[in-house]
Formats: sequence, structure tokens, C-alpha cells
Amino acid sequence: MSQGLIVRLPNWLGDTVMAVPALRSLRAAFPGDRLAVAGPWAPLLAGQGLADVLVAYPRSWTGRLRTADRVRDLGAEVAVLLPNSLEAALAARYWGARRRVGFASDGRSWLLTDRVPIPEPRPHQVDEYLALVEALGIEAISREPRLVPPTPEGPERVAARALLASVGLDTEAGRPIVGIHLGAQFGPAKVWPPERVIELCRALLDSGTAAVVLGPPQDSPLAERVRVATDVPSLVGRDRPETLPALLAELGTVVSGDTGVAHLAAALGTPVVTLFGPTDPARSAPRGTAVALRHPVPCAPCFYRTCPIEHQCMVGMTAGRVHDQVRGFLLSTATARSG
Repeated sequence: MSQGLIVRLPNWLGDTVMAVPALRSLRAAFPGDRLAVAGPWAPLLAGQGLADVLVAYPRSWTGRLRTADRVRDLGAEVAVLLPNSLEAALAARYWGARRRVGFASDGRSWLLTDRVPIPEPRPHQVDEYLALVEALGIEAISREPRLVPPTPEGPERVAARALLASVGLDTEAGRPIVGIHLGAQFGPAKVWPPERVIELCRALLDSGTAAVVLGPPQDSPLAERVRVATDVPSLVGRDRPETLPALLAELGTVVSGDTGVAHLAAALGTPVVTLFGPTDPARSAPRGTAVALRHPVPCAPCFYRTCPIEHQCMVGMTAGRVHDQVRGFLLSTATARSG
């Protein structure tokens, strides 16, 4: 494969993290060839030894058109397409890749040279991406996404500690800090109700555990509601993508819905409690030091972005149950350090 290989990464953070075992297997199989990756979250993989070239491939059509020529100039012989979209296959054709490997879906088979059937039943997303690698005759060397966190003494971690200190949280005080990620780009059906978040924050504070709420800027109203009710500080809108890995590495545990933040935290080695409602943990639960909690209801998983009824899959997830799991992770971590 002397002409190199390019991997079209998924569009979303969590899916990009779940693609890491596929990238690691490709890197191990072709250590001497140039491996490039292109996707919105490609910069996240910098310094991980997974690729030689990282291309921040935008989500927007106009951005992709501007970037397409840069990718074409790489002259990759083989393109592995992790997204199932027609657009990804068209782009690979434009890039000039002579061999185009992807799942036969969305009427794009005619654009692919290596058409891989979508597995049925659908496996975990990590394993589905690895199926494309295996179609190239490459053995999977890992099925758990692992990313090396920024070093504790490095500038990213120093900045993360300063960010926490700006809202009154001292990582050197010996108290673990629990990050609670509030939102989900998928839609409100994935979001834990505010009253449950408030209950969890109060339980954590009562047990001597510090907490901070995280999320994108659009979650600011919910973060303010939590702050007013509990005095738990907020970094909503301030945990930017470039600082997120270092920030997650500073936390003792993360509580999140089924979001990319949960996958990233688990890959970095931070224990994660993921709350599943409308989606299926068999397909997308974080792997590693992580647990997926569900409140069983007959209609789940429904994959609706907005619940048309009472949202019982998330409303029924009690703060006490989540708190117990968080405390279990914190105790295990403390025991491991003391040992």
C-alpha cells in the first residue's frame, strides 16, 4: 500500500472515538505507509500515533468542497469510508482513491470497489467499524477505544486546572470532582430531566464530593437552573473541544447521556456513568471503565429525538441509582491509588 490510505472519519465526536480501534488496527497493519484521516473531529487524534496526516473535514457542504482538493492532493490509493452516506463515497471518488471500501448502503454501491454488507443484526459501533478493516484482511488488535490523555504537567492540563479553579474547584484539594454533562445534540430525548440533575448534585455535595456541570453554550439555561438550586458551578460553554480532553482527564468521574463526551472520557481513562434512554447501549455504550444505566420501559430503545409521551426511560432514572454508581467508581479509584 505504498500510495497511502485515507480514512473518512464519522461526523460526530462519539463515533470518532469509537473508530479508534479501527484506526489503530490499520496503523499496526501498515506501519510504513502514510495514513491520513479526514473528519470534523480529526484534530482530536493529534499526538495519538494513529495517523500521519489529520484533515479537519468540515460538516458543511461549502467547507467540504473547500477541503476536498487538499484531500485529493494527498494521492491516497485506498479510502476507507466509515460513514454510510452517499456524500462520503462521492468524496472518495473525487479524491482519486482507486480502492474505496465501505458499507453497501444508501444507493452508493456503484461508487465502491469493496462493498461490505452491513452486519445483521447490527453490532456495537466499534465492531461495525472494525468490520470494514477486516474486509481488507486486517485483524483487529483492539476493540476498546483508548486515547492517551494530555500529561499532567503539560500546558493543556495546567489550563484545565485553571479553568476549574476559576469556578472555585481545586484539583489539588484531594476531593474528587464529578463532571455532569447536561445536553445531547441528538435531541431532548437523551437528556436527563433537570430535577434529576439537581437531586444528583445535592447527593454528591452531601457526600463530600465536588461537582461541575458541563455542556455546550445552548445548555446555559439548564446550567443556571442547577446552579441556583445547588450552588454547583458551571463550565457550560467554556469546555471547548480543544480543551475538553484535558478537562475530562482532571475529573474523577463523568455522568453523561449517550453523547460523545461519554465516549471521550472513557477512552481517556476517566470512569463514566452513561444514562441510556431512547438509544441502545448494545450499539453505542462506551467501552472501558464505564457503566451504562437504563430504566427499562417497553418502548425503549425507540431512537426518537423527542419523546412523544412521558419520557419515562429518563425520568425513571433515579438520582440515587446514579449516585451509587458514581460513589462506587470513586471508591475504586481511591482504593487503587492507596494500594
